[in-house]
This record gives sequence, structure tokens and C-alpha cells, in this order.
Amino acid sequence: MNRRHFFLGAATAAASLRVWGANDRIQLAMIGLGGRGRWLLQNEEFPGATFAAFADCWLPQCEKAAQIRPSYAQARHYQDYRRMLESEKLDAAFVETTTHARVLIAIHCMQAGLDVYAEKPMTLTVEEGRVLRRAAARYKRIVQCGTQQRSIPINVWASKLVREGGIGRVKEVIACNFEPPKRWTPKPEMPMPEGLDWDQWCNQTELRPYHEELHRRWAWWRDYDNGGQSWGVSGWGTHALDQVQCALGTDDTGPVEFWPEGEGEQAPVIMRYANGTLLKCTGQKRPDHSDLGAIFVGEKGTLEIKRGTLVADPPELVRDKPEDTPEGPGENRWHIENFLDCIRTRKQPNAHLEAAHRATTICHIITICRDRGKKLEWDPRAERFRNDAQANAMLARPRRKGYELPKV
Repeated sequence: MNRRHFFLGAATAAASLRVWGANDRIQLAMIGLGGRGRWLLQNEEFPGATFAAFADCWLPQCEKAAQIRPSYAQARHYQDYRRMLESEKLDAAFVETTTHARVLIAIHCMQAGLDVYAEKPMTLTVEEGRVLRRAAARYKRIVQCGTQQRSIPINVWASKLVREGGIGRVKEVIACNFEPPKRWTPKPEMPMPEGLDWDQWCNQTELRPYHEELHRRWAWWRDYDNGGQSWGVSGWGTHALDQVQCALGTDDTGPVEFWPEGEGEQAPVIMRYANGTLLKCTGQKRPDHSDLGAIFVGEKGTLEIKRGTLVADPPELVRDKPEDTPEGPGENRWHIENFLDCIRTRKQPNAHLEAAHRATTICHIITICRDRGKKLEWDPRAERFRNDAQANAMLARPRRKGYELPKV
């Protein structure tokens, strides 16, 4: 493919916005057909939309996805998503890839004129979030992050209650002490699976010898995620800290101070917002998935906002709350419907890019704070640390040649 030709043509395509008719169906692609992508295809609905194409650098994943439902059999398959963007007439893409590949792919989609549903964590670094934000503004694209608690009715209701003073001034918020990413140590090369483009999979990272643990457990390793395992900082941590930001009404900012309580890669981290509210990542793991939310301690009482459930002390604080939403199939339906509606209306979605960037930034800074082992002062407006050049150097990472982010 002539990549220069692709990008020049795509930028022109992105400038045009579609006028929707009442019966027009949204033409979707899904890029990344691993566990999360197939879960969505299996368990959620996409009203008023059709999957026209699937892309995965491990091509057999496309065939597995096509077999989930009869309606997916019509989707055309691509190993290189760039060929798909060049060949297909699409409206939007679900980017369900590994974290380390997500931002570059999302920007290419925007350049091709597509709106984007980007799985969480949306970025690998703070710098990626900045570039993604500029791309969305330049190409006038809708971006929804896969933090579905932003759309679950009881979470929306509880967040609004906190923002509007229902528990009084929020003194502190308590979330889980989320786990750090692991560091990869070299292992003997293993046979390459059939149909896998390993260069494309490695994307911005080092082209290492193939190993199944890199490929199948990528979320464990720092080079590919920032702690994407279940209790990891950018795993459930993304959901929990996004819930905090949403309820505090801080979608365009974040804490101004971060400090570790103790030493080591999993030291608890405490944060302070400019108004004095403390955010404490000090809680222990709990098996009931309450780590997907946080505890808000206010002057009038305490709320524990989980995914799809809400507990209050005193209980009368939430006597008018909506019904709980069971975890599992269907819990994303409001989020997906919101994204599809915004494609047509051009309104900002519930988990819009700025909110996702700010919440994900907190995840990244927790890891940086642990690495530095000291108190850090953060300027949310400049998105820089005030007192630590080494910490500022950690806001971005070198990228492999051929996988640099476009200049936006």
C-alpha cells in the first residue's frame, strides 16, 4: 500500500460529514477480534447498524467473529486494517485492539472519516491522549471510550447526585490499590501462529521474538499496557477512576498532587484535587467487583458507587435510585446506543474523549508516581509535572519506526 497516498486521501474524506436519512444503517467495522471484541459481538446489540468489515492482524480471529451470528457472515475480512479503510465505505469503527496499538489505529480511522469507539484504557501514555484529542478536533470525529459505567442508568443517577451536592462536600474518595504492570524478561522464541502478522501486532513496541505470553497475556506487560489485568491500574482501575472523575465533575481536569504511601511498585497512592478533595487508592481487592467503582465520603453521608449498583449510608440518601443493572450481557447497551446516536446527531457521547483522556491520565500518573517514589505536583492545564523532569519524560514513550503517531 502507498501509505502516503492513503493518508492524503483520507484527510480529505474526513472533512465531509454524512447527512442521515431515517432508514440509513450505520456501516461499522470492528478492528481487533480478541476476547473483548468477540464478547461485544456475542452479547450486545447494535441497533440501526451493520458490521460491514472485520480486521485483525491475526486473520483467523475474523472468521471466529463471523461465526458468532448469521448477520456477521457478510462482513469482509482484512488482516491489515489500513487496507480495510482504503477499500470499505464505513461510518465508524470499534477499536478493540491491544492498548499499545489502539491510538495509532484510532487516528487512522479518523483520518479516513470514521467515528471511533475506543476500548479502555484509551491510551498507553499521556502524550497519546493529547495527540488523539487533537486528531478528533481536526477531523471532527465522535469518540466514545469503552467505559460503559458512563451510560448505565444507576451510575449516571449516582454520579449526578454527587455532583449536585446530594452528599454535601466530598471530603475523600476511596478506590482500590490497583496493581502495577509487570516487566517482560526475554524468553525463548516460540513458533508463530498461522495467519499472524507479528510486526503489525507489535506496532509501536520492540519487534521481539514471538512468545505466547506476549501475544495472549499482553495486558500484563508494561510495554503493551499500564496494568491491564483485572485489578491493574489501567484494567479495572480505568473504570474506577473514570467513575470518580464523573461523579466529582472533573472531566476537564484532575488531581494536582500525587504521592505514594510507602515504597514499591504497588505502593498505595493518594491524590489531592485543587478543592481539597482527597482520592485514595488504598482499598483492598474485593471479589464482588466493587473495585469497578469507588466510595464517596461526604458531609451528609457515604455512597459506594459500583458498576450497576449503589449502596448508601444513610440509605435514605438514595431512596429514589433506579434499579440495579446486573453485570454481564446487555450492560453495554446504553453505551453502544449512545455512541450510535451520536454518530447521527454529532452530539458529544457520554464517555467523550476529553473525559476519557483525563481519567486515563490518572492511571498513568499513578504508575509514574510509584516509579518516582515521591510526591509529584501536576498541572492539569499544562498537563505537565511542576517539579520533576524525569516524571515529565515518562509522559511519552519512544515508538518503533513505521509506527510513529501522525503529526496533527
